[in-house]
Amino acid sequence: MNRLLNPVTLVLAAVLFLVAINSVFTVKETENAIKLRLGKIQNSSYEPGLHPKIPFVETIKRFDKRILTLDMRPQGVLTSEQKTVIVDSFVKWRIADPETFYTRLSGVESNAINRLSDFLRDSLRNEFGNQTLRQVVSENRTSLMSAIQQAVNTQATSLGIEVIDVRIKQVELPENVQDSVYQRMAKERAAIAREIRSEGEETAKIIVAGADRQRAEILASAYSTAETTRGQGDAKSAQVYADAYSSDPEFYNLYRSLQAYRKAFSGGNDVLMLRPDSDFFKHFNAAPGAGTPSAPAEQ
Repeated sequence: MNRLLNPVTLVLAAVLFLVAINSVFTVKETENAIKLRLGKIQNSSYEPGLHPKIPFVETIKRFDKRILTLDMRPQGVLTSEQKTVIVDSFVKWRIADPETFYTRLSGVESNAINRLSDFLRDSLRNEFGNQTLRQVVSENRTSLMSAIQQAVNTQATSLGIEVIDVRIKQVELPENVQDSVYQRMAKERAAIAREIRSEGEETAKIIVAGADRQRAEILASAYSTAETTRGQGDAKSAQVYADAYSSDPEFYNLYRSLQAYRKAFSGGNDVLMLRPDSDFFKHFNAAPGAGTPSAPAEQ
């Protein structure tokens, strides 16, 4: 028992424990790892799990292999019209080549962030410098972000970094020029509205004129058809009357006279001054038992 508690034994046990601990290392699923032997890279393709190493001679450097986000500070850039805009953007990136990342950036994430920030600032200035203000705030923004992402990724590849995406969150004008730009845009929209309104009024006049012409043509055609129909009806009526008269002229005369009597005597206050022997009363005079009317006495 005393031998086990001997200081030398305890020291040896501690040394053996430290050697055992430093003889293995673990790699997580979210990590990339490289093994260094006296500062030189020995291996960088480790799967997640437990792996051996030479204690106190070999060291392990671990890097996050997940997609990381670099949120840039808003910065001012010039458009092709030499107008300043404030651009707020961010970058999605990951360590694609751990060996290159360690060799070029000493495996320090802050160094990578500084280099990516420089790349993004340069790409923003270059790409925005080729675009007008209207283009950078319109549907052209998608192609603009794609071009910036490709430019940044080309430079970052040499550092063992892959740029997954670049996004522009917001593009704003400086406060001192927002009012003037807003007023100019309002005038442009008002001019466009006036032009569209005048075109609409002209189109409306053309439509109304065409409708009036069609209305006149339809009315003229309907009037012509009505007159033709009326003429045909009158002709048919005349033909009927003529046929009736030729069939029995005496009865026809009696029928027409009765119609005339009905119209003449329909009003209670009407007064007719006619000679009794006039043709108007010929059917009364010709009635059976009717005497010959005496001539009125001369005054």
